[in-house]
Amino acid sequence: MSDLSPPDMTIKELVDHFAENGVAQDQALLYDEIEEFTRLYWQMDAINEELKSRGEEARLALLKLYGHPNMQVRLAAAVRTLAVAPVAARHELEAVKNSRHYPQAGDAASTLGSLAEGRFKPI
Repeated sequence: MSDLSPPDMTIKELVDHFAENGVAQDQALLYDEIEEFTRLYWQMDAINEELKSRGEEARLALLKLYGHPNMQVRLAAAVRTLAVAPVAARHELEAVKNSRHYPQAGDAASTLGSLAEGRFKPI
């Protein structure tokens, strides 16, 4: 991982770092390391905020993570692109749900349910 902070990173570096964090989150889930998962979540959130600050095109760069071999990366990218690519993001969430790769499949199903019920509003 880079020693740069998000404002100093290129869009490609931000997306790569986002994916690295997703893989690390998956490992934290596997070993029930909740504090590490949470730390990585906030790092991913900071990356997402930096991408938001750079405009819609920067946020759309996360779409390249759809189809990533790691389900946590795919889930995180789909959730964070719902506001800018709702159809593609929902399709990716459906793919994660249908993968039956848990716990991500369950999270994707829950997110889709919350969207359908209006309890979750992408920003």
